[in-house]
Amino acid sequence: MLRNLYTWTMALAARKGAAWWLAIIAFVESSLFLVPADVLFVPMVLARPRRAYLYATIATIASVLGGILGWMIGHYAFEAIARPVLTFYGKLDTFEGLAQSVDWKTILVLLVTSGLAHLPPIKVVTILSGVANFSLPLFILSAIVARGSRFFALAWLLKTYGEDMRHFIEKRLKLISALAAGMLIAVYAAYMLLR
Repeated sequence: MLRNLYTWTMALAARKGAAWWLAIIAFVESSLFLVPADVLFVPMVLARPRRAYLYATIATIASVLGGILGWMIGHYAFEAIARPVLTFYGKLDTFEGLAQSVDWKTILVLLVTSGLAHLPPIKVVTILSGVANFSLPLFILSAIVARGSRFFALAWLLKTYGEDMRHFIEKRLKLISALAAGMLIAVYAAYMLLR
């Protein structure tokens, strides 16, 4: 199944409309959706390495715009929109725990860590930023830096080591998926213990 999903994603990444799908996924990931844009971004860069930085730009802009939507949802429509979304994804408890102990420095750190490593999920932090009335200009700046750094670093790595990386991924897909999941769980557990 994992192999079929990988093959399907690589085929989708090579299509003409893939950039639009990347923009849509990056946008909704930052405010509503659970699937990270990397799921499409990585295969797109592997399929068309010459467009790596274009894709990084698209993903960054869409992600920041989606983050602004998340901020607005948290600031203006928490009860009507954010609470049901967070409840649906099982993130309401995480959100409420963060909201009780948050100040502007904490939000800034969370914006950077979620922008770079998805921990905690970016949509939780964008909504939290709006609820806490975090400065919108500082929010936008930190989102550009964090998300841009992530996408452009990935673009450079994939463009530089693309074919070798592609062969490596294809040969060890299950192992890589298991290791990535394990690393995310470990980083999140460490974050929760140190918090």
